[in-house]
Amino acid sequence: MHKSLWMISVGAIALGSNVPVAWAQESATTADPESINIIVTATRRASPLSDVPIAVSAVTAQAMQNSGATDIRSLNQLAPSLLLSSTGSEANASARVRGIGTVGDNPGLESSVAVFIDGVYRSRTGAGLNELGEIERVEVLRGPQGTLFGRNASAGMINIISKAPEFTLGGKAEVTYGNYDYWRLAGRITGPVTDKLALSLDGVWSKRDGFYDLVDTSGNKVGDTNDRDRYFLRGQALLEPTDALSIRLIGDYTNRDESCCGAAYIETRERRPVAGGGYSTAPFNRIAAILAGQGSVFAADPYDRDLTITPGRNYVSKLEDWGVSGEINYDLGDAKLTSITAYRDYKSQDYGDYDYSGADLLYRDPNTYRQFRTFTQELRAQGTAFHDVLDWLVGGYYAHEKLTLEDNIRFGADYGAFATCRLLAGASVPSTGAENALPCNNATALQAAIPLTSAGANPILLSGLQALAGIPSGAGDQASIYRQKSENWALFTHNIVHITNRIDLTLGLRYTHETKKFSSDFSNNNDTCAALQTRNNNPGLNDLVDLATVSINASTPAATANAVNLARGILTLGCLGNGSTSLNALNLRDKISDGQFSGTAVLSWKPVDELLLYGSYSKGYKAGGYNLDRFQLGSTGLNAVPAVFAPRTDADVTSLRFAAEKVDAFEIGLKYNQPKWSANIAAFRQEFKNFQLNTFNGTSFVVQNINGCDSALTAARTCDSGDVGPGLISQGVELELSATPVRNVRFAGGFTYARAKFANRLVGSGNGAVPLDPALFLLPGSINSQAPEVVTTVSASWTPPLGSSGLTALFYVDGRMSSDFNTGSDLFPEKRQDGYALFNARIGIRGPQQRWAVEFWGQNIFNQDYTQVAFSSPLQSSSPDQSTIGQFGRPGNVMANQLISAYLAEPRTYGITLRGSF
Repeated sequence: MHKSLWMISVGAIALGSNVPVAWAQESATTADPESINIIVTATRRASPLSDVPIAVSAVTAQAMQNSGATDIRSLNQLAPSLLLSSTGSEANASARVRGIGTVGDNPGLESSVAVFIDGVYRSRTGAGLNELGEIERVEVLRGPQGTLFGRNASAGMINIISKAPEFTLGGKAEVTYGNYDYWRLAGRITGPVTDKLALSLDGVWSKRDGFYDLVDTSGNKVGDTNDRDRYFLRGQALLEPTDALSIRLIGDYTNRDESCCGAAYIETRERRPVAGGGYSTAPFNRIAAILAGQGSVFAADPYDRDLTITPGRNYVSKLEDWGVSGEINYDLGDAKLTSITAYRDYKSQDYGDYDYSGADLLYRDPNTYRQFRTFTQELRAQGTAFHDVLDWLVGGYYAHEKLTLEDNIRFGADYGAFATCRLLAGASVPSTGAENALPCNNATALQAAIPLTSAGANPILLSGLQALAGIPSGAGDQASIYRQKSENWALFTHNIVHITNRIDLTLGLRYTHETKKFSSDFSNNNDTCAALQTRNNNPGLNDLVDLATVSINASTPAATANAVNLARGILTLGCLGNGSTSLNALNLRDKISDGQFSGTAVLSWKPVDELLLYGSYSKGYKAGGYNLDRFQLGSTGLNAVPAVFAPRTDADVTSLRFAAEKVDAFEIGLKYNQPKWSANIAAFRQEFKNFQLNTFNGTSFVVQNINGCDSALTAARTCDSGDVGPGLISQGVELELSATPVRNVRFAGGFTYARAKFANRLVGSGNGAVPLDPALFLLPGSINSQAPEVVTTVSASWTPPLGSSGLTALFYVDGRMSSDFNTGSDLFPEKRQDGYALFNARIGIRGPQQRWAVEFWGQNIFNQDYTQVAFSSPLQSSSPDQSTIGQFGRPGNVMANQLISAYLAEPRTYGITLRGSF
């Protein structure tokens, strides 16, 4: 598949380049323009794209409309260096540029790829998955950003510009209907109130059935999930009291009340290593067998999209996102002042079945929510000096954000029996399947099933298993709250020195200061965990904690090793996520503060008007913060002895910290622009230190900074501080071409080769003193997740006239071809996605001056099956360390039976759109 995609890529490049750089805006009242260059504001100065010495793609409103894009996720089809995906909730989005980004499931992490809408920073990428309404364009900036925009970003930025009010009365509306009973209504009205004040209002409502069918154990449909039910409103006022003063006020509101997001099993086999390498497949998976006995059904093909779910749990995703902003521009003649003030309130509730199976193991109750309340203020001044030799810009930025997370993860009615069955099944290798018939909450059966151990261990294990089996339904969080208050201020400057009329030197500098205060209050009623953690101080192996912490060595009998593993399993599952009444006494409070310089330097040269050459260096920065998952409390990085083995103290709060992410980026580029074709080429290298990695290990979220070690690791898997270097390096080339060979014909496309690779030796902190977490053992020397090495995008459109009455036709197709990549941040091989090609198409008839249109469209027209993100199904392995085929090289691993689930991408959709305007 990899080779074939290379061949497809070469063919696509022959057609042209990427839509974003290709087409000027097609308005509703003008014919298709001939120019293929567009104006962007990526440098806070309106400039033709071909004159901007940075890597940026500008997606016009017409390009997004042709592709069927209604949110930023659809930009994947139009920008080859960008990859957006969503996971357990559409509030959890991950954006990657050049293979670098942040997994979005953990609200404590900000994205390496920042999102701005109308100059206002959105603190999490998921805000961009809402309806966008009427937009002017979207700019995708690649590489570190910080000397031009309010908030800095280490990997890139998505800058969305909505359409401003107009002083000419106008309006437009569209109605769309498609399969899955999809309805979408959108409209806009704009016009003047006076000759100095114009208003606009635009809105979107959409509703659709789910892509997954929920079925019972007999295969009968009982519902669906991953549906759509949302609306969006945005009102604007543009006041221009004088030629020098402009004031733009914006208010918007988004509401979602949907069932999202289901996940399908993509790996349910049990495998065992064989002599000489490789593995054999068992006739069944013992974990799957236990789940089947508790009501789960495993589809033969995940893309049948049939899911079983615990009756009454469902998947629920509710969101309210609103905000107001004001932008003031005042032209003083020699300088221009800009002020952008904004307040945002973002609240999402995502709850329901948390184990993604028919068994009732884990769930989140309806009181679970996350909320961001954010105030931002940006102030800039810019102008020219020294007879236009210097274009200068200075600015300041302030942000205050309050983040609240209330989590309510609780055990279901089947959890106790499942947990004990899971442990006993893992103790039997090879398995005959007999242990799956055990009544795992029966004391006699438990006693008979416990393997022989050292003297005195059986009663300890039996009592522990009995306690585990008896965990009541509903035990767990009763309102565990995490709070984080962030204050960020920055000063920045970005200056262009025109050394000659052909040579420019750009110098930018930023100082950022970040303070974050963390606190949490736990309310948990899991008494079982506290009982399991209690130590009685008797000599020998007299309790689970003593037994679980026994050091295993070569002279230890196998029976004792089994007892140790069982004890560890009992404690881990009984205290899932550090869930215990002993947490309730904690008073976790902490504060981090950090200041950092970042900046850029660019030398550009235009030997002729059509050609721009440039080279740049940038230093990027993204602030540190806190992992909002208590499971990591007390973690040492190695997790050789899981933190749940003993009650936690207030001092453990520092283990939730992660450090700031930093990058050194280098780039050289070429831009060539002719009236009928253009070409952009860039080569880049980006070196990341303290890369913030977030991964779900089947039980909880592990957040760790990733760094490289230039020399050999010590026996403790640490590194001398003088040998610490970048942990992740992304390097490659990008090519964008566009052409309009004849009137009404457009070809466009792009090609990106990006190799985002981890260093061969990794440690988990900037000073090298913390080893890499064992769950991440596959990272060294591997390609980052969600980072295909080769991506090609291609598009073509033909808009011929139909007679002489002003009618035109539209024929459009675009495609994205991607090589293989791994979708899981731990890089387990079961989470690998083969290369694939995805195509959209649209045909239609448009009236004179495009006053009306009828269009038939299809997205994913060849119904390509592919995975957005795969993950280790929660708790669904017989081994606490997640036994997968990636583990076969590790000592002591004897089988791989971790179940793997995935959030699948959308299937083929198609429909019709009617559009009108005046």
